[in-house]
Order: sequence, then structure tokens, then C-alpha cells
Amino acid sequence: MNMKNVLIIGAGRFGRYTAMKLHDLGHQTMVIDRNEERIDAILPYVSSASIGDATNASFMKSLGIRNFDLCIVAIGDDFLASLETTFLLSELGAKKVVSRATSASQEKFLLHNGATAVVFPEKELGSWTAIRYSSDNISNYIEMPEGFSIIEAAVPRAWDGKRVEDLDIRKKYHVNILGIRNGKLDMNISNDTVLRFGQSMLVLGKYDMIQKLFFL
Repeated sequence: MNMKNVLIIGAGRFGRYTAMKLHDLGHQTMVIDRNEERIDAILPYVSSASIGDATNASFMKSLGIRNFDLCIVAIGDDFLASLETTFLLSELGAKKVVSRATSASQEKFLLHNGATAVVFPEKELGSWTAIRYSSDNISNYIEMPEGFSIIEAAVPRAWDGKRVEDLDIRKKYHVNILGIRNGKLDMNISNDTVLRFGQSMLVLGKYDMIQKLFFL
């Protein structure tokens, strides 16, 4: 993985957790926020930080926006500021701008004013929580583009001792078993792979097909 230079605007919960994960991944991160206490709290996880107003053009120009591989607008409590910041980043030549939104209307405004992509942290976490905890079979869930999902699910008791080919789920349900976890993850899956009750599987497919198989 190549190290990236990332600018995060907003050091609230979303910005802080994003910065912490980027730190774990080895990226170089700068965070800006108007609130000094938020900046102090995030210092251990970033390469640099600055107190400032992201809607101020002079301040933003001083940061050298073109030098960042990614700019994340993590402002959550002031949509107008988020929109102005997104537009200003685009005007200053940002390579990629990912902005936070809480509604579809906000998403449209952000995309029309310079955002490369828009994320919905609350919506995505809400979906994950609902799916993860409403089914006894599901232990993890990742939503993918175009209606696809990856889930980690328990091998059903009825599948115990059967080969992947015997189940024929790719033909019947258009889903694929990517891996089997039995202590450690084994991604070397073939038609002859035997499934055992007590194991878990990584499964990729359209959400509605996965739902038919595992959301019982």
C-alpha cells in the first residue's frame, strides 16, 4: 500500500475515527478544525494539525491543497460550512474530495459542488447494525456497489459435510463462497471444498439472493 497524504477537515467523532484508522494504515494525515480541544485530542494520531476555518480561502490556500492525495470533509454539524469547504477544495485543485452527508439532498448539493464522492456514516452504520444483529447467522456484513454484499455467515447445519459443488449455490442463487474461516481464513475454495457446521463463510452476491439464503 502506498502512503497517501490526507487532509481531514473536522475533528469530531467521524473525523477522529477516520484519522485514527488512517494512522493505523500508515498514511500521513493533517487535520484542521476550529475547535482547539478537538485538535488537542487528535494530535497523537496525525502528522500535523491546525486550528482554522475551512471556509476561509486564504487559510485553505496556505495549506497547499494540491499536495494532498485525498481531502475528507468530515464536518457533521454545519452543512453550509461543509458545502462551502467542499466547493473551495475543488476550486483550489484538490485531487479527490470525499464529503460527509446525512441526506440524499445533501449528497446532491455536495456532488454538484466539487465532491468526488459522498459518505453517509450514520446510514451505513445503521444498515450494518440492523443486518448484523437481526440475523443469528450473520457475523459481519459489507455493502458493495451495484447491490452486491459480502457477508460472513455461519455454515448452516444442513450443509455440514457437503461439497461446494453439491450445494450448487452459484447456479441456484448466484452467490459465491470466497473463503472459509475455521480459526484462520482459507481463501482457496474449489468445487471439492467440504463445508462443516461450526465454520463460517465469506459469501459474495446480490443482497436479495444472500437474504434468501441466510436471513432466516
